[in-house]
Amino acid sequence: MEQRLGNTWRMTLNEKKFIESALESELRVDGRRPFDYRALTIKFGREDGSSEVQLGQTHIMSFVTSQLVQPYRDRPNEGTLSVFTEFSPMADPSFEAGRPSESAVELGRIIDRGLRESRAVDTESLCVVAGKWVWSIRIDLHILDNGGNLVDAANIAALAALLTFRRPECTLGGDDGQEVTLHPPEVREPLPLIVHHLPIAVTFAFIGDEHMVIDPTHHEEAVMGGRMSVTLNANGDVCAIQKAGGHGVMQSVVMQCLRIASVKAGDITSKIKTVVESYKTQRALRMVKRHAPINAVDVNEPGGKAKQILEGQKLKSEECSVSQSDDMDVEQGRINKRTDKNRSFTGGPSSWDPYSEGVNTDELKATLASRGSVAVPMNLDNLGDTIRDETKSDEPLSDVNPVSSSTDSAGKEMATSKEKTLQDAVKPKNKRKKKKSSNNAAV
Repeated sequence: MEQRLGNTWRMTLNEKKFIESALESELRVDGRRPFDYRALTIKFGREDGSSEVQLGQTHIMSFVTSQLVQPYRDRPNEGTLSVFTEFSPMADPSFEAGRPSESAVELGRIIDRGLRESRAVDTESLCVVAGKWVWSIRIDLHILDNGGNLVDAANIAALAALLTFRRPECTLGGDDGQEVTLHPPEVREPLPLIVHHLPIAVTFAFIGDEHMVIDPTHHEEAVMGGRMSVTLNANGDVCAIQKAGGHGVMQSVVMQCLRIASVKAGDITSKIKTVVESYKTQRALRMVKRHAPINAVDVNEPGGKAKQILEGQKLKSEECSVSQSDDMDVEQGRINKRTDKNRSFTGGPSSWDPYSEGVNTDELKATLASRGSVAVPMNLDNLGDTIRDETKSDEPLSDVNPVSSSTDSAGKEMATSKEKTLQDAVKPKNKRKKKKSSNNAAV
């Protein structure tokens, strides 16, 4: 006890007078007005049910966990909610490690009363089997840095953690229907808690006989004569009031504090809901994109290395595009080559048949020249076109195309010369086989 009191930070008399004289001009040491809050920052961890709140120099971390326990006998259909605080000597030299101090117990009771007495969390939805198994929700508050007004910062951290917490889903089975089966998050999506409203704690500090400030700092707490914490929601419903210190408070002052706290509670509620919605959106995106990209670039790395990785990816993409364009050019060249080859033939095939071939004009010229039909006054290169054009007319083909008639007559003469007669069928006498005489057969 003596060691703890020895580590307690004490203010000098001049510092106390300076704070009081500044409040007479409605100014505070950090430049705020008497009813202004410090900057509020809310962050969330990767796991559900973890939050980190920073209110000025006050830094608090909150974790929410759950487990199946047996319910109380007087409330067999309701789950339980408990709050635990941990004061580390790293946060403040006056905090003692190990056994919780009086301030730690008081902080846990204020947060617990504001949540449980106001029925903010639906405890009936935490029942699994009536009278046998219910969910027990535990809130752990870790004080990382004491900059003043631990009550408000711890309350905001607890609410943010509760709004983002998800308990495992369970089903009943077995022969009697009393066997509980817990499903991991990979099998079934965890379920969020049912929170009806957000009880916000607003702390007032009374300095001297006339001055009252909101959200006191660590220096102002050392000067104040009393403190009052009011817990209420955005609708103006009073959930709890905690009065500490020997300084007396008039009824009119209490009503003034409630009116101010109602306005502040609405502002803080909107901030909490905004950050929670942002967290839920990011969580949904993480659930969709489960796999990280193959070629990931670390932004925190030096610019040269990140630039080198990006240039490598760009070169790979360009090589792929060049190879694809080369393949397309080769294929297009093959098609053009086939088309040119087909055009050189007379009566060439259509574009849909690249394998059939027409009549080669060079071979046809050589054949007609060997047969003595070289002096044909017609251009054989346009033979196919001429035939296609003239077949549409009414004149006979024999009068129009003399080359075709000459070739037909030559074919007929060859066919006639090759015809066989009956004389060719009878073999000459000199080629006949001699038959054995009958005399030889008789002998």
